[in-house]
Amino acid sequence: MSGIDLAQLKWRVVAPTLATLGLGGDAAVNLLTGTALVESGGVWLAQLGGGPALGVWQMEPATHDDIWRSFLSDDRFGEIETRVRRMTGSDLPRVQQLVGNLRYACAMARLKYYRAPDALPAANDAAGLSALHKRVYNTVRGAADPTTNIAAFRRAIAA
Repeated sequence: MSGIDLAQLKWRVVAPTLATLGLGGDAAVNLLTGTALVESGGVWLAQLGGGPALGVWQMEPATHDDIWRSFLSDDRFGEIETRVRRMTGSDLPRVQQLVGNLRYACAMARLKYYRAPDALPAANDAAGLSALHKRVYNTVRGAADPTTNIAAFRRAIAA
């Protein structure tokens, strides 16, 4: 099954979203583009097999809610919170917007990485980006294979 054109996702959604957040740069753009590829193939809006993950970045509602509760509520991140809030619509609860609001879903995925202490690898380091995805986004219990997923991060870099 085909999905969103990777270059369009990278340059029309990911890059401008991260720039708006003030959390952009080539490494972050490649990381979030690769994460979308690894998590959903840029195709799936709901987790296959009936799991809870939502959207192209396959964020679980509990993770989404934790970012709002324990990170964005901190006064030190007030400017980021304002920028994220401006990306939301008023017609659906925020967690449901992970499915259809690509900017918001991308921003929330970026915040999952941002609040972790890990530094971003070099923008062209597919193995490093894949390893960071596994450590921070997918976690040790997740199904991601950081070796297999290097190819997806190479595609993200090249897009």
